[in-house]
Amino acid sequence: MPRTVIHTGVTERLEILDKDGRIDPELDPGLAPEILLGFHRAMLQARLFDDKALKLQRQGRMGTWASLEGQEAAQVGVASALAPEDWVIPSFREHGVLLAFGIPGADVYRYWRGDERGAIPPEGRNVLPPSVPVGSQLLHGVGVGLALKLQGRRAAAVAFAGDGGTSQGDFHEALNFAGVFSPPTVFVIQNNHWAISLPFRKQTASASIAQKAHAYGIPGIQVDGNDILAVHVAARDALARARAGEGPTLIEAHTYRFGNHTTSDEATRYRSPEELAWWRERDPLLRLRRHLEARGLWDSTHEESLVAELRAGIEDMVEAAEALPPPPPTEMVEWTYAQLPWHLAEQRAEIEEAAR
Repeated sequence: MPRTVIHTGVTERLEILDKDGRIDPELDPGLAPEILLGFHRAMLQARLFDDKALKLQRQGRMGTWASLEGQEAAQVGVASALAPEDWVIPSFREHGVLLAFGIPGADVYRYWRGDERGAIPPEGRNVLPPSVPVGSQLLHGVGVGLALKLQGRRAAAVAFAGDGGTSQGDFHEALNFAGVFSPPTVFVIQNNHWAISLPFRKQTASASIAQKAHAYGIPGIQVDGNDILAVHVAARDALARARAGEGPTLIEAHTYRFGNHTTSDEATRYRSPEELAWWRERDPLLRLRRHLEARGLWDSTHEESLVAELRAGIEDMVEAAEALPPPPPTEMVEWTYAQLPWHLAEQRAEIEEAAR
């Protein structure tokens, strides 16, 4: 598959679609118009879904929320390459991945409203609950991948983390284990340049996160994470390798979060307006829209119609999330142990008595 490869001196960086939406014909992966339009729809849905969640949080109808704005290409690009039999191991920001992989938006909202039933995936979708502890899910991704390998399944496990997660020991343990046992695991690190208020340059002296993979004997590649085509191609190739039994891959998606780390953060205290403006020019949605417009596949009328359609669908998700009756209070002591320990059994009985 033709692609742009820029050598950084230590690893490769993949770029296909530039910030103005232009592709060199020789590097075009040749995706059909309906696929590109599907990318645009999924990315726009993720952004509007995220915007609604922020409003709900400010109204007291949602718990803490980690915005994905600016990282839509890095998420949809990977999700678009997944197969139904693959496994997704998310961190706390992969709302766009979950939506694009077929997880109902109402369930995502339910989970972040504090209802753990929202983390139960629908039949036929293999997704672990979002991981709030930073970096621990990467080890889970290796474990799931090894299980798939031992069972002889032609499927992959995809574990997500941010750049801050790579400063945890879990990251290095996961890569070391993956290098030794070669599970079909794809690590996707969304390098959005800020681990809360800590800039990337203060996390590591390495030129990239991708190059760290080589020390553990696995392939690593950096992609322009705001280029949906580059992310899709890199994820497609890595997943194909994994399913074929050729081992793990690390993908570093070089992207940027436009908003705060979470709704308990204030990014203007540590980021400059100039930096944000520079990245706004590289908005992944704007980039793809420019490409579609240049090919006569999109215009403002289509945009307005799709926004209205997606917003209406998101309102339905909110209504469904808020309509679900609260779980029984006994839920707080269940589902952790196969057999309830005596002290939790006593607490469960006390809860039931108090609820009568």
